[in-house]
Amino acid sequence: MQHVHFQHGLRNPRISELIDECRRRRIPLRFDPPASLDRLAEGGHHQGVVAVAAGHQYAALEDVLEQTPHNALLLLLDGVQDTHNLGALIRTACAVGAHAVVLPERRSAGLTPAAVQAASGAVEHIPVVRVANLDRTIELLKERSFWIFGLDERGDHTYDDVDYRGNCALMMGGEEKGLHQLLKKRCDFLVRIPTAGKIGTLNVSVAAGIVLFEAARQRRSAEARTTKQITENR
Repeated sequence: MQHVHFQHGLRNPRISELIDECRRRRIPLRFDPPASLDRLAEGGHHQGVVAVAAGHQYAALEDVLEQTPHNALLLLLDGVQDTHNLGALIRTACAVGAHAVVLPERRSAGLTPAAVQAASGAVEHIPVVRVANLDRTIELLKERSFWIFGLDERGDHTYDDVDYRGNCALMMGGEEKGLHQLLKKRCDFLVRIPTAGKIGTLNVSVAAGIVLFEAARQRRSAEARTTKQITENR
């Protein structure tokens, strides 16, 4: 079970019992207005409770880091709540050769069947990790010599003016509010994508694709230079 949504303000003995059982099993709870549950139920009669099941198994961050101890590229997602955006992000991360997508348990879409479908098979080829707390995860990654890059429209650097080689994690904010202020402060670099039109922001999956492919380009170029030097020295 991924998480359970309860209708805000609804209280009766059966609901209270179910809430207690979810807490005992450490299943994340969300309390939402009736309209939110109606959308989740997609026309079904939910009686004030909607459970969201994962459409695919999550990976463990430690396993990902053990398998890729050097030159890892991770995509961290802070509050991406649209399942189609999540699927597109997973698909893009897989296409550029990223090693994992990391998302938080709360205030985030998860690996629902809709998200898995939107990823078009990518979840079979790239690990998706769910963590309890992104702030602590960033701290762990920094201990493993990762550089953290946050995408923010007011970033100090343009996305193509920083070095993405080595262990690096690109962090994207949610559709409405972007990166949370606390997480911005944890980034080593805040980068932006310059725009020339009257619309200054991009869809989160499009923005992630631009930066991820720039990171992949830099890493390929560095690998090619290293291979050339080795060949020339033989």
